Amino acid sequence: MSVLTIRPVSAGSGLAGNRLPRGTAWVVLAASLAVSLALFGLLAAADGSEFNAVGAVLAGAILYLVVSTGLSAAVEGRRRATDRLVTGLVTGAFLVAMVPLVSLSITVVANGLARLDLEFFSSSMRNVTGEGGGALHAMVGTLLITLAATIISVPLGLLTSIYLVEYGRGRLAKIITFFVDVMTGIPSIVAGLFAYAAFALILGPGVRMGIIGAVSLSVLMIPVVVRSSEEMLRLVPNELREASYALGVAKWLTIMKVVLPTSIAGITTGVMLAISRVIGETAPLLITAGFTASMNYNLFADRMQSLPVFVYTQYANQGNPAFAFLDRAWAAALVLILIVMALNLVARLVAKVFSPKTGR
Repeated sequence: MSVLTIRPVSAGSGLAGNRLPRGTAWVVLAASLAVSLALFGLLAAADGSEFNAVGAVLAGAILYLVVSTGLSAAVEGRRRATDRLVTGLVTGAFLVAMVPLVSLSITVVANGLARLDLEFFSSSMRNVTGEGGGALHAMVGTLLITLAATIISVPLGLLTSIYLVEYGRGRLAKIITFFVDVMTGIPSIVAGLFAYAAFALILGPGVRMGIIGAVSLSVLMIPVVVRSSEEMLRLVPNELREASYALGVAKWLTIMKVVLPTSIAGITTGVMLAISRVIGETAPLLITAGFTASMNYNLFADRMQSLPVFVYTQYANQGNPAFAFLDRAWAAALVLILIVMALNLVARLVAKVFSPKTGR
């Protein structure tokens, strides 16, 4: 007959019930930042140099991690101290990653609102050499080129992912997967050179058209669509496919009626990520679509402006007064960000509407 022995747990053990008072982390953080700011302030006053706010915050964060981990180890035990340390590191990494994003958003909004007026959305840069003008031609060009690239990329990428998941089992599937991985990492300028060279062989050197820009963007979009769609299709449970086959449904109809509707939300998100990946590209469109100050609604004739190229040309070719060109560049950058945000909201709406319904 076995005897159950109960051993008391020491106060310093991780299994003990000792916990730091609620709010201790915030008190330690505030004290660490205060000490760090005071120390950096004294050093700046002594040397006569500028106060280093970034260095003070980083030093305060490091001091907080050391002090909070030490207190937790002394009171709560080693396991909870390690948990607090890892939590602090993860939170700090998140805040560091958010700094450039927040800074970029504030900067673009602050500088772009100056020219975000009716004229900017209703006129082009034709016959404009100084103040005034707008980016309507660039907005139209961006939407047309991106739409054409999406029309080219989504069917090719989706059909390729369906083949890899549902049909591909041999060497061909491995070769396709390998080249998709290679295409994911190619520089955008290479895609632009490829599209320009392909059309130059047919139409002659020096050709610039919106459709060439769309082809170059599709080269960048296809691998993203293939990879994202492939992963979404693999997440569909095999039980759904087997149930459909058991009812005598053909494989192609199972894919159309079962697999695709089940994964449509993830596929839509992947497509929007691919669009967001290419809508801000500048280098390939400089080579393939060129730039112009006039309106152009025809993808198959003449040069076509886009918002990224518009931002580049306004900043690189500043005239007199210079602030007018910079204001237009910042406003175009803000519009580009707003377009990407709108596309992501549409993607979320589409994913919510077409996602599989649960319950009755």
